Amino acid sequence: MKSTQYAKPGEVARNWVLIDADGMVLGRLATQIAMILRGKNKPQFTPHTDTGDFVVVINADKVQLTGNKAAQKSYWRYSGYLGGLKFESFEEAMARHPERVIEHAVKGMLPKTRLGRKQFTKLKVYAGPEHPHAAQNPVKIELEG
Repeated sequence: MKSTQYAKPGEVARNWVLIDADGMVLGRLATQIAMILRGKNKPQFTPHTDTGDFVVVINADKVQLTGNKAAQKSYWRYSGYLGGLKFESFEEAMARHPERVIEHAVKGMLPKTRLGRKQFTKLKVYAGPEHPHAAQNPVKIELEG
């Protein structure tokens, strides 16, 4: 009888991946980032173990949306107080903090569990072309979309 092989937390080889978001569509970029963070692109993927890689995203300020979404999309947060609902348009968010736009999209595609929060910490997003992770030798990959 064959048994299923599960990846154990100590045996997972973590790689560093570099993604250039210049001209990419936000949702398509976010799905592929989430897949790499979870490790679903590896043959040893195990749902209850963090088998994913670290992802460094550069040029977050050059990410795009399709159609009229750039003018219509809005982000909201609620403080918990009366009248504490704050809205921010996509354009305002991109002007103020473009890294958070990609982080928000990816976070929504990860599991809402302790494991998902742990996987989210492996995402590093930077607005410009520079990043401080040169020592980790991230491998630049081209994503389709």
